[in-house]
Amino acid sequence: MTAAPADAARARATPAPPPAEGRLLREAVRRGRGPAALVLAATALGAAAAVTLPLALGRAVDLLIARADAGSWVLLCTALIATEVATDALVARTGGRTGAATTAWLRRRALAGFLAAPPAATTGTGLPTRLTANALDAGTAPVAAATAAAAGLAPLGGLAGLFLVDPWAGAAFVCGVPLLLLILRALLRDGRAALTTYQEEQGRMARLLTGALTGAATIAAARTVRAEERRVLAPLAGMRAAGERTWRVQGRAAGLSGALMPLLVAAVLAVGGVRLVAGHLTPGDLLALSRYAVLAAGAGALAGAVNGWVRAKAGTARVETVTALPPTPHGTRDLPPHGDGTLALHGVHVTRDGVPLLDSVTLTLPGGTTTALVGPSGSGKSLLAAVAGRLTDPDQGTVLLDGTDLRTLSADTLRHAVAYAFERPALFGATIAHAVACGPLPEPDLRRALRRAAADTFTDRLPHGPRTPLPEAPLSGGELQRLGLARAFTRPTRLLILDDATSSLDTVTAHLVARALTDTPGTRLTITHRLTTAAQSDQVVWLDGGRIRGTGPHSVLWRDPAYRAVFGAGAGGDAGAGADTVTDTEARRRSDVRTDVTSDVRTELPTDMRTDLHTGIRTDPRVDTGTGAAE
Repeated sequence: MTAAPADAARARATPAPPPAEGRLLREAVRRGRGPAALVLAATALGAAAAVTLPLALGRAVDLLIARADAGSWVLLCTALIATEVATDALVARTGGRTGAATTAWLRRRALAGFLAAPPAATTGTGLPTRLTANALDAGTAPVAAATAAAAGLAPLGGLAGLFLVDPWAGAAFVCGVPLLLLILRALLRDGRAALTTYQEEQGRMARLLTGALTGAATIAAARTVRAEERRVLAPLAGMRAAGERTWRVQGRAAGLSGALMPLLVAAVLAVGGVRLVAGHLTPGDLLALSRYAVLAAGAGALAGAVNGWVRAKAGTARVETVTALPPTPHGTRDLPPHGDGTLALHGVHVTRDGVPLLDSVTLTLPGGTTTALVGPSGSGKSLLAAVAGRLTDPDQGTVLLDGTDLRTLSADTLRHAVAYAFERPALFGATIAHAVACGPLPEPDLRRALRRAAADTFTDRLPHGPRTPLPEAPLSGGELQRLGLARAFTRPTRLLILDDATSSLDTVTAHLVARALTDTPGTRLTITHRLTTAAQSDQVVWLDGGRIRGTGPHSVLWRDPAYRAVFGAGAGGDAGAGADTVTDTEARRRSDVRTDVTSDVRTELPTDMRTDLHTGIRTDPRVDTGTGAAE
């Protein structure tokens, strides 16, 4: 059964263009529009109270000087001050809650976009920085937008109050407004560019640091700590330059506005004083002018509001690079109900940065069999395993599972049909059980998966068994791999892919896992460097330089000295008997060994090499076989 042409065409269709720049910012603001509207209303109410207060204070002062009853005006002033305090508190509380909620939403969006994209598209995205510092800045976008929109209300009200009390005082203040607008414009333009550069360098340093922490043991063993320090800290120069530029822009804006505002206030008070002496103003009017001048001078606070909006925009732009990653397209098809897991690759070709990593790979894995994938480092084994289970798509060619193109399968069907286990599995969840189950899983199924992966021998010794929290369960490399295998064993699949997933296991445990794999339904593809694993497989695929150099039973491939060299074996001796000799020796050595891995389990290695799939070696004439022959 093959995929319908229409389905295959849809699966290979050109992905949709990326969303327009700024879309995530608009979505974030729209998502927080309710709280943002509350912030805007509270800020406007506070600004109204602040603009009304000088008039009330001035009237109260004039009445008190005239020894008249000013009780009602004093009460009004008290109410206005209380309103300012209450609105400020409401803005702070709403802003904090909204920022936290928006930041969480952005982080979920970024993580979902990262996980939905093909692995090749996520390289170098700097996800940790985008999920932490950048998302935190971006989360302030709804409130920053409302704050920036309302930041000018109090200064404009103050300016209107100046003209209301005395037009001459208002004119004196207006003379400095054009210069203030130029300052704000420069901050908006230059500040964003500098801040974006700073965030990019910060993300680069985070990527380098993450890599260094992952390889901390290697760095310590190689005694290259100082060299790694220099490498990780290399972006500091760029960060320093961008940071200094940011602070210069903000400092220049703050300095100019800080110098300009007192001069404008002084000019207003000077004009007001002259008008007071001339009898055109009362003492209360002069007090109102001084308060209005301070409010109008608060236009300098616009710089802070604008800077907050700039930071939110820059942070959102960084997060958007992850949320806008093109997702892996899926179809809607299901697999045939009674398929045996036959996997077929036809003309698979993968190129990265102009270099072909897999070249015209054509391969069939019969259903229910075990195939060992061997080859030197860099030959493309892990990439072929990724293509086989659709962790990445080939640039050319097709991959069929039970005759159905993987690209036409629905996401759920693909997830339930293919399982992976990796050399260094990552565990997620609160406990070991959560990390293995990856979702709801009955207790008997969890225990069965742990037992098949030979992981129950150490999980049962933990303080709380499989329910032990992960931080309280220090794991060796082999134990970590066994948990990764248990996770792959939790559900029946048609295709099980092991990417060097037994490399850290001791020989006895590896044999127990191999026996469990033999009893696993479906097809099994395992990348291995173990001679015994290759010998026990139904067929071996020998990969070299991204091309299949040979396929066949291990006992037949062993006759080729170049194949023996893959395992570090010598070229001399009886090439044809090499595999059986090794296997028989291992079997004799372990024939009487009993272990405490599980009760009543003997670790005898089977000596029958199943060779019913092929009768000889199939070779690719394009690959040099080491014989000196050329085609």
